[in-house]
Amino acid sequence: MAKISSLSDLYVDELKDLWSANDQMARALEKIAPQATNEKLLQMLEEAQAGIADHTDLLKALIANQGEEVAKEHCKGMEGLVKEAFKHVLEDPPEEGPVLDAAIIAQYQRMTHYGITGFGTVAAFASALQLDDDARQLKEAVDDMYDADELMSELAEAAVNREAAEE
Repeated sequence: MAKISSLSDLYVDELKDLWSANDQMARALEKIAPQATNEKLLQMLEEAQAGIADHTDLLKALIANQGEEVAKEHCKGMEGLVKEAFKHVLEDPPEEGPVLDAAIIAQYQRMTHYGITGFGTVAAFASALQLDDDARQLKEAVDDMYDADELMSELAEAAVNREAAEE
């Protein structure tokens, strides 16, 4: 992309970065999810993958609507979060069971919070640019992520963390 010289340029650049972040998170969850031992956690991770795919489709459409090339901009922030997740869940994980499930939830939530922040930022940019439909759709995506994060917190607090504490 050419040098960013306007909020519109920054908006598109951030959309492309988020697309990359989503793709990286989706690929990470494909590898991490099978490690889960809690059935509800596994189900939630599979549902998260579907949500990520929907949000990625939204990002592609918003980029295209700006008349820009529909291409990703590599997201180094998510790259770091994915490396950290792999370290804690795949490379040097806790023993299988509730402690591993707690680690999976922690890593999932770190990546999700990155997405919440990014989507919230581009929603604010869209509002400032008077791209009201974009802003609405992006805010809906943020709401989806908040909801998924809250459900994951509830699972952690009601079951997984308690089980892990008993190990």
